Amino acid sequence: MADRLEALLNHFAVRARMFHSGALCGINDLPATGDVGQLHLVRSGPISVTHAGEPTVHVTDPSLLLYPRPLAHRFVSDPKRGADMACANLQFDGGPANPIASALPRFVCLPLEKIEGAESVLSLLFDEAFNQRCGRHALVDRLFEVVLIQVLRYLMEAGTIRSGMLAGMGHSKLRNALIAMHEQPAKEWSLEALAEAAGMSRSVFADTFRDVVGCTPGAYLQSWRVSLAQQALRQGRPLKMIAIDVGYGSEAALSRAFKSQSGLAPREWKQAQERAAAS
Repeated sequence: MADRLEALLNHFAVRARMFHSGALCGINDLPATGDVGQLHLVRSGPISVTHAGEPTVHVTDPSLLLYPRPLAHRFVSDPKRGADMACANLQFDGGPANPIASALPRFVCLPLEKIEGAESVLSLLFDEAFNQRCGRHALVDRLFEVVLIQVLRYLMEAGTIRSGMLAGMGHSKLRNALIAMHEQPAKEWSLEALAEAAGMSRSVFADTFRDVVGCTPGAYLQSWRVSLAQQALRQGRPLKMIAIDVGYGSEAALSRAFKSQSGLAPREWKQAQERAAAS
């Protein structure tokens, strides 16, 4: 089976940086900051999690709390014993437009025991996070990234996400069409060719794709190509070369698709990104 995550992570990496390890006691507010997500690992609790206007989530077992996009939240634990936690900020390449971050729910709460194959990684992560050894931060940061990949695997394979790109990646047939688009964005994909990649008839493929992913295959392909173009613009690559690499025959064709997707022409979008970074 082709690797469902390889093309996504090759183009849109995620970096983790631990900012807390140890007991978290009493009331702790974590604001939404910039385009930074967060990943919290609860080694022992209990701890309660609140989001504005929503019911409180009570965590009693060792668990993972994932925020792929900024979302203010509050932790409440025993003021003396607290809850043992390791916490990291997540920086997804492309920020909120990152296709992985945008495909995930705003909040994921998952018992650690459900993440298949993660026991040894989590054991090492907690051991390093809760001890003072040289290279500790660099090692724990990488381990947080490994855990995130394991969570993405779980969410795809368990079928817990019902719509969007990750739901399509978890579908036994649609995944093959999505992988094909991710790996070969410049190819002139017809509906028939994508249906063939999925091993489905043209009509069944089109209907199933729309029902599961939430858009037509053509709209998804355009979105993926524009996401790649945005990433390349951030890296300073010339627009003419980007157009060829993502499957548009000219700058004009890319600009039309780009503006249709983002509301701005490529150069306008890049200038807006530069202004936002400078502010």
